[in-house]
Amino acid sequence: MILNTTHYNAEHKQIIADLVGSSFSLVQKLKMNGVGSKRMIIDEVSPNMQSMMNLVSDVNYGNIELRPKGILIRINKGLKNFTWVIPYYHLVIYKINGSSIHAQGKFVHFRANKTFKENKKFFDKLLDEKVKYDMQHAMPQGL
Repeated sequence: MILNTTHYNAEHKQIIADLVGSSFSLVQKLKMNGVGSKRMIIDEVSPNMQSMMNLVSDVNYGNIELRPKGILIRINKGLKNFTWVIPYYHLVIYKINGSSIHAQGKFVHFRANKTFKENKKFFDKLLDEKVKYDMQHAMPQGL
């Protein structure tokens, strides 16, 4: 689900909390050594997300925030902000010339450059959190 989060909206905050959980507490953020990525350059998006990209040759930026049950991808378009809410059970990540995040019939591809390399620890943390979530919600074998 993609929300226009340029302005505060209590309804959007509730939708995000229902889908991926509320943000981590300060103590949890400190224990996890942060829950947000540095901003990364968006190379490509799926056709159904083109409306959120700058039309001129400006660079598009995005960043990722971890939540207990999923992630938020925040995309900036000029003065507007969009948030793509992705529960872990929808999330698929491909690592090809950067990183490509797929969910809900959409994708965002982040460019492999200096800022992407600086986010390597963050992506490792993201994958660990997804694995933890999948293990908690795995179906028992042999049924």
